[in-house]
Amino acid sequence: MRVPSSDGVEVVVHDLGGSGPLVLMSHATGFLGYAWRPVADYLAPRGFHCVALDYRGHGDTVAPADWQVAWNGYGDDVTAVAEVLVEPGGIVGVGHSMGGAGLMMAALRHPGLFRALLVYEPIVMPPDGLGSVEQSPLATGARRRRSSFPSFEDAIANYSSKPPLQVFTPESMHAYVHGGFRLGTDGHVHLKCTPEHEARTFEASTSHDTWAHLREIDCPVWVVSGIPLATQPSHVARRIAEQLPDSRYLEFDDLDHFGPMSHPARIAELVAEMVATLP
Repeated sequence: MRVPSSDGVEVVVHDLGGSGPLVLMSHATGFLGYAWRPVADYLAPRGFHCVALDYRGHGDTVAPADWQVAWNGYGDDVTAVAEVLVEPGGIVGVGHSMGGAGLMMAALRHPGLFRALLVYEPIVMPPDGLGSVEQSPLATGARRRRSSFPSFEDAIANYSSKPPLQVFTPESMHAYVHGGFRLGTDGHVHLKCTPEHEARTFEASTSHDTWAHLREIDCPVWVVSGIPLATQPSHVARRIAEQLPDSRYLEFDDLDHFGPMSHPARIAELVAEMVATLP
């Protein structure tokens, strides 16, 4: 399925299966919708229908060649998708990192669109800068990222052998690599989200003003965090929850920023638990 964003970007939406209440899954910087498949696989037997979008420049959604990376564009993408998929009473949104911020932007732009949100360490930074993510190291690391491998199997072996992605479950690693790389005419596999696009996304992560409007979000929001670390999004997660009018904060000291990929069953359980609390 393809949904046109407000500026004409054709946003690709993947049906991850299941039936029942709709759950829209929103991915992190450098990831893609299929990275949510392991979480969706746990939710489907519990009576949920999961779909996931690819943000522009990620996965199968192509960014305009002249687009200057700005997070409001990502907000446009997820808002357009949610407006097409919306059900009576609203839909449930589940987001990781940038994807959590995108869902919150959509909730602000279109009140009533969501029944509830579960956001894992969303990138919504306070103006005082406390707890902000160190942008330069993230962007530098992204630009150094290896973008091609001889095969999908070689990419999996590489990522599984070293930080930070070695914490992924085998299912999460398979979903990320097989969804996030494409087979080239040279016989090698290549990242769909280029290192430069990922780096520019990190550099632009404070370009949106979502923090200033958190009190305007009109649906329940569960903010989930791994162990708080000074240079990670986890450090500001509690503060985000405190700004929201209807929130619950959950912290897990055995998780890091990649909790949805290292513990997909736990994230699915939290989604089901959140939905069970809704009227």
